[in-house]
Amino acid sequence: MEPDQRPLAVQVIDQRKLPFAFALLTLDSVAAVADAIRQMVVRGAGCIGATAAYGMVLAAREAEGSWSQLQRLGKTLTETRPTAVNLAWAVTRMEQVLLQVPPADWVERAQLEAEAIATEDLAACAAIGRHGLKMIQALRLKQDRSAAAVTNILTHCNAGWLAFVDLGSATAPIYAAHNAGIPIHVWVDETRPRNQGARLTAWELAQHGVPHTVIADNAGGHLMQHGLVDLVLTGADRVTRQGDVANKIGTYLKALAAVDNGVPFYVALPSSTFDWKLRDGLQEIPIEQRDPREVTHLLGVAPPLNNGQELEFQILASSSTAANPAFDVTPARLITGLITERGISPASEAGILACFPEMA
Repeated sequence: MEPDQRPLAVQVIDQRKLPFAFALLTLDSVAAVADAIRQMVVRGAGCIGATAAYGMVLAAREAEGSWSQLQRLGKTLTETRPTAVNLAWAVTRMEQVLLQVPPADWVERAQLEAEAIATEDLAACAAIGRHGLKMIQALRLKQDRSAAAVTNILTHCNAGWLAFVDLGSATAPIYAAHNAGIPIHVWVDETRPRNQGARLTAWELAQHGVPHTVIADNAGGHLMQHGLVDLVLTGADRVTRQGDVANKIGTYLKALAAVDNGVPFYVALPSSTFDWKLRDGLQEIPIEQRDPREVTHLLGVAPPLNNGQELEFQILASSSTAANPAFDVTPARLITGLITERGISPASEAGILACFPEMA
């Protein structure tokens, strides 16, 4: 069957169901893809980018040869979530590719480019894992650790394979170290308000057999004060050309605690997460404001009540209001280094451009 004759649909893991159920969802329209991104059926920088790329395959079909309609559908995708730059990056890349071919070839060309984006995402995460493994090995040598000594890594939110095509960014070095036989233990921030650490990162690590402990978000500083954290390793949703990092709300506080306690703080990201147009993260990165209900309510299972199905519980009085900024910005000065597919660089414009000179 010719590529443009295949039934078009995108199948994704419904991350809202984890860790209590593993469910796949089929998305067969741009509207369905946009809703899945907005509702966090799919989430995480790389995963959003790849999903949006496949969404543009559906857009190529739905546009029916109209360039203005194709752009409108692309805008439908990019407007779903404002902070993670991989989303707009993927849509823009797809549009630029389709601009070079006649409308009759849009669907086939879009499929090829979406597959390329997904493949590149996996390759980047694998490279991040290799570079991060060397960093962990060097850190252990510097700390004069015995072969049996455990390296304790604290991570925030979920920057694992669920957030990318595979392997993840922040988790790729963890998996690489674990696979190499290095004793690793991960402190997993619960990551309120959506609990992506407790629900997703912990589930991922358990699937891979990596020892881990879930902690309340506010416990990280205490652990660092008592020498129980050797390394903080997070992902990112947008990074400026000068090294400021937007990541899940609470990341900035972890960086402050890390600096105060002399703990290395690294951020792992593929190059698709850089926003080369921005310099001042605090002033220029848009911060998504999400539904306050994510703060006022919790999801969980109560087997005796509902046969193991998830229930929603209200956790504060209806007379109280809530705010829900989804991200914060960690200034470059607090970051030990950035781990990308091209190596580890200082969080500075000079350091980043040394790895990516073509962006100078």
